[in-house]
Amino acid sequence: MTPNLTRNLSQYLNLQELEAAAAEVLSPAAFAYYSGGANDEHTLRENRDGYAQIKLRPRMLVDVSNIDTGTSVLGVPLAFPLGIAPCAMHGLCHPDAEVATARAAAGMGSLMTLSTMSHRTIEDVSQAAPGRLWFQLYVYKDRDISRALIQRAEAAGARALVVTVDAPALGRREAIIKTPVHIEPGTILPNIGLRRAGSEHLDDLQYFDSLLDPALTWHDLAWLREQTTLPIVLKGLLTHEDATLAAQHGCHVWASNHGGRQLDTAVTALDALPEIVEAVDGKVEVYLDGGINRGTDILKAVALGAKAVFIARAALYGLALAGEEGVRYTLQLLQDEFRLAMMLSGKTRVSELGPELLKRA
Repeated sequence: MTPNLTRNLSQYLNLQELEAAAAEVLSPAAFAYYSGGANDEHTLRENRDGYAQIKLRPRMLVDVSNIDTGTSVLGVPLAFPLGIAPCAMHGLCHPDAEVATARAAAGMGSLMTLSTMSHRTIEDVSQAAPGRLWFQLYVYKDRDISRALIQRAEAAGARALVVTVDAPALGRREAIIKTPVHIEPGTILPNIGLRRAGSEHLDDLQYFDSLLDPALTWHDLAWLREQTTLPIVLKGLLTHEDATLAAQHGCHVWASNHGGRQLDTAVTALDALPEIVEAVDGKVEVYLDGGINRGTDILKAVALGAKAVFIARAALYGLALAGEEGVRYTLQLLQDEFRLAMMLSGKTRVSELGPELLKRA
């Protein structure tokens, strides 16, 4: 796969067109790895389709000559309420991998959440997005490896620790089974921790699956808190019960079903958002990922109480098409759509977005 760095990005008017173009650039295996979901992909489809079921109630005769799309997450200012979600192996899309994505995010006033399964080191990615990096952590059976990753992330300047809690094992992703992603022999994923042989090579995803701790419980959050002073975000919560427990443990909540890649027919993050926001009652911040495809999707999620939303696949498709420039273009499309959606809804600041703007179909 060789990205076309001279590609005219302006020909793509929206994220769906970017995705279609990326499908032609990426290898079939890489595209299947990123685009596929679990089992019959019901949840994958509903992640995107659910936004159309919520209608907007715009207000008129409002002075919208000056629109401010800015907000913040955990003290990090954002140009608009969107960041990059953790997603594995950006090197399958572009040789600059996560460094290019991070530079684009920082340049657009956004935020990069670096996956444990990245091609580039925490330190290199942090340098590409200074002050705008969160680190995503899987808690391993070997707590020493997890502790070392936390220490590296904190030393590198990460602003938060995002703990993925919906993957005690990897979901059954049939698109990957049919078209396995090819990992070159000797590939190094420098943040997954040392292998048994003392290297950081990854020969297949089954090895990574074997690292995950299926015995992880709420009691382990005390151990996690002892390892870091960073804010802790729990990614993968979908119920008010778990959101309540997260807030009680002083953790922020990231509503997510892992992009529809874990438990098929699970509720969408959008569906779960109202009960999660009610459960935490402003005690912690709430974020969302899954299905964001338009600026109006961002508007609806924020109106329902999300502090910000996060994208993964769309950023990767931009990366595949034109590296850092492609990711910037993806973010710019969404920011422009979000600003226009605010204007046409009669809202001038993000703080004005609330549930009164919405009507369920």
